[in-house]
Amino acid sequence: MRTLLCVVTSCLFIAVVAGLARAADNTPPEGFVALFNGKDLTGWKGRHVGNPKTRAKLSLKEQTKADEAMRAHWKAVDGVLVFDGKGQSLCYTAKDYGDFELYIDWKIGPKGDSGIYLRDCPQVQIWDAGQHGIGSGGLFGNQKNPSKPIKTVDKPAGQWNTFRIKMVGERVTVKLNDQLVVDNVILENEWEPDKPAYSTGPIVLQNHGDTLWFKNIYLREIPR
Repeated sequence: MRTLLCVVTSCLFIAVVAGLARAADNTPPEGFVALFNGKDLTGWKGRHVGNPKTRAKLSLKEQTKADEAMRAHWKAVDGVLVFDGKGQSLCYTAKDYGDFELYIDWKIGPKGDSGIYLRDCPQVQIWDAGQHGIGSGGLFGNQKNPSKPIKTVDKPAGQWNTFRIKMVGERVTVKLNDQLVVDNVILENEWEPDKPAYSTGPIVLQNHGDTLWFKNIYLREIPR
């Protein structure tokens, strides 16, 4: 009994220490920057549906209107970036990135459908795996290269999931909830299929009219 009590006490101590050591939400690990500060939409811009060429041609007035539309439906609530399922479903980082490693926590409701564009190329898929029968994390727009995840490791709709995404050149590796689901697969350019993925571009959050939650969005640029 005494031995069992000691083991239980030790386990509780380890759990407490681990909990104390865990960084607060929206606090990036060493070497990463937080793309979302947990308080507002600083560093993010609104984008109307369209390809990168369309975005590049937006006038200042049109971009201002897109930003206003974004702020009407994307909000920082208690440290979480929330899309209410209405209005324009795209918001993107004001900065473009080349090679990078990205951490992001996400949560979606029942029957939800969303995704993350890498360098403005669709997309690492997010959806309710129970509804679609295929897990999240796949490169949904791929036609020639694998588009589906290796396995389904999503948590049930309404629970938090974590992506760890690495993109170097055209190739993408995705871990979902610490499980490898995409292994060094070429991300195709859905906008211009005859061309490779863009060498740089923003990170884009996309949604199909469902409430969506993001937090802990961290990025580390990889020097070329």
